[in-house]
Amino acid sequence: MSGPSFVKDSPIAGRNELVEYVAAGEKPKAAWRIGTEHEKFGFRLDDLRPPTWEGERGIGVLLEGLTRFGWQRVEEDGKLIALVRDDASITLEPAGQLELSGAPLETIHDTCCEVACHLQEVKTVADELRLGFLGMGFQPKWRRDEMPWMPKGRYRIMREYMPKVGSLGLDMMTRTCTVQVNLDYSSEADMVKKFRVALALQPVATALFADSPFTDGKPNGYQSYRSHIWTDTDPDRTGMLDFVFEDGFGYERYVDYLLDVPMYFSYRGGNYIDLAGKSFRKFLAGELAELPGAKATLRDWADHTTTAFPEVRLKKYLEMRGADGGPWNRLCALPAFWVGLLYDGAALDAAWDLVKDFTREERHALRDGVPRHALKLPFRHARVRELAIEALKISAHGLARRARRNRHGADEAMFLDILMQIADADQTPAERKLELFRGEWNGDIDRVFREFAY
Repeated sequence: MSGPSFVKDSPIAGRNELVEYVAAGEKPKAAWRIGTEHEKFGFRLDDLRPPTWEGERGIGVLLEGLTRFGWQRVEEDGKLIALVRDDASITLEPAGQLELSGAPLETIHDTCCEVACHLQEVKTVADELRLGFLGMGFQPKWRRDEMPWMPKGRYRIMREYMPKVGSLGLDMMTRTCTVQVNLDYSSEADMVKKFRVALALQPVATALFADSPFTDGKPNGYQSYRSHIWTDTDPDRTGMLDFVFEDGFGYERYVDYLLDVPMYFSYRGGNYIDLAGKSFRKFLAGELAELPGAKATLRDWADHTTTAFPEVRLKKYLEMRGADGGPWNRLCALPAFWVGLLYDGAALDAAWDLVKDFTREERHALRDGVPRHALKLPFRHARVRELAIEALKISAHGLARRARRNRHGADEAMFLDILMQIADADQTPAERKLELFRGEWNGDIDRVFREFAY
């Protein structure tokens, strides 16, 4: 989750300015970049508990230790809550999940180097503090009430509001981790086509990356429990956004959607003002009783865009949000999957041909069924596995045509190998862990921390 936006704090003149804000994300193809984000669970090596922010082995000390690598401090109320370096940042999710928001980079090779460097820096400091980090979609061992809370104002507001609109919102905040990629568009029409393909195929990514089969130390009946959690978090700001597939969809329609998403807060004077459930439309008109006469600014709008949580999110770029967190190679595979599909014209056409006749009911059946069944979910006359294999083939061809090679001459399609293996074996990461849990682990969930930590 984001912190306050670094956007000019000027009053919004009207709805058209909000449309222009999104349209300003348009970039020529030569300027398209890849922004990869991932979250991971910290744990103490001795008792496997998640570290608090405070204490000599806390997340605050970990962040302080990372400053030796040139990261600059970001504080809130005198507490270190984030780091920035160049165009990247390290931030804290509500229970201390550590997130890298990577810089906009040209190739998957660059992204993978960035991820590897980050994990090495984190491990260097974490080893000194006797901490480890685990990549999965859901915290496998600890209950919600055993998770710590980070000292960030927006999380206090969300913590109070979430139980009013869904039963799993606090689990989303404290016990989930994801990997996502942020990608560019060149025009409104390009955005629309990419948005539609990404929404229709998001369940395929969820299936391939499914890695959250445990809750409170036991199997939970799902392969991506993280994905399931979003179905009972807050219906006003989650879901498949059916209107994206309607005729006439574009920047204006998405802005109207965001205007109807209830607010969380306004960040003013260094403080988060609780506006949970309030109308951004009224804020535009200066009609909020909590901020008499105050009108929304562009920074308020930029912050508000981060508080909608659909499967694909539009800001000044498109965010692919459907995948569970995982190990290093899958952190590189997700951007490869989507770049191959969306950044090559022929691949984008082929991907659209693959999904354009999906009905609304089929898209929802995929979204609702994949969290439990993943690749084995029946779809039309086959299963999601066969759909995933077709999408992977299209992506691989798109990456091959991009021809962005490393110093050894390999193109970016190499990063799809792990996903090809998952699809070929017809076994998700979740199914592999369940096999171990029921077999050689003998029901001991603690083994996951030792055997799958970074």
